[in-house]
Amino acid sequence: MVEMKSPQEHREEAREFVRYEKDRERRIATITFDRQDRGNSTTIGMRMLYADYVHRSNVDDEVKVLIIRGEGQDFGTGGDIDEHGDMYLNPKEGENFLSDLEIGQDEGVVYPPPGSYRHLHTLTDYYGKAAAGQRPLQEFKKISIVEAKGYCYGWHFYQCGDADMIVSSDDALFGHPSFRYAGWGPRMWTWLETMGYRKFAEMVFTGRPFSAAEMAECNFVNSVVPRADLETEVEKYADACSRTRPLDYVVAQKTFFEAYKQYRGEYLGSMLTGWLEGMLPAMTPDRETKVDLGGDAFDGGIAKTVKNNDLNYPPEWRLSRGGRQAKE
Repeated sequence: MVEMKSPQEHREEAREFVRYEKDRERRIATITFDRQDRGNSTTIGMRMLYADYVHRSNVDDEVKVLIIRGEGQDFGTGGDIDEHGDMYLNPKEGENFLSDLEIGQDEGVVYPPPGSYRHLHTLTDYYGKAAAGQRPLQEFKKISIVEAKGYCYGWHFYQCGDADMIVSSDDALFGHPSFRYAGWGPRMWTWLETMGYRKFAEMVFTGRPFSAAEMAECNFVNSVVPRADLETEVEKYADACSRTRPLDYVVAQKTFFEAYKQYRGEYLGSMLTGWLEGMLPAMTPDRETKVDLGGDAFDGGIAKTVKNNDLNYPPEWRLSRGGRQAKE
């Protein structure tokens, strides 16, 4: 029997990895991920705290602009895959996703059993909601700016897609590893809308990351600068936004933009991708050399398996910096 953490325990363990700071005079708040030994990958608790902080800054009259950034080399490498282990397809006795859903294991709630459609879909459908920490920027009524650098993968790519503006270093890489190992990601509708069909289809079907320059070409990022100039460039954008019309005007403008996004189906996209992700157990391999989420593909360790599989791709299409620099 596996002992699961409570939502409160997840949050408390995450506090050392997520910082929230506020410049009251200029009305600029900053959320910083600082888990550098794991590439700023986010745990369940980190995503909970992130949703809390976005909600807090949305209400706070002393906040007009929110910057989201990562400490160190990368913005972030996505969600911590090791935390869920093989729960998606091969859960151990006592394992379930109640904590992700903000429900304690001792609250008398019976989670849908493995093998049922609801076992996975209950989680993936919840990931389409702001409270889950996947898409809180879509409901944020103020100005959000992502400072993108290094790896901007997976969950961190969601935040890039949902932000109002992205200021990027020239060494940033954008994408979602799950295109190779699961086949989809929860914010696909938004990326399709912002990148355009041709380029996004290329990202999905090749699984390759896109450079900052490529993302600028398809209008995904606002500014690309050398790494040394990144913080100054972000500060320039944030300061200019903080000096715009009164906050009531900004909220009215953001409400207009949100209405447009919903007209274009932003939340519909999250709902449909949650449905699609819930179908993962029904997906069958079509060759013995598969590297798919679940099964025995990762028995040798997720990191090692992903790294070895990455070498099967052309150097310029690899996910890792080391792989992209390696010689054939």
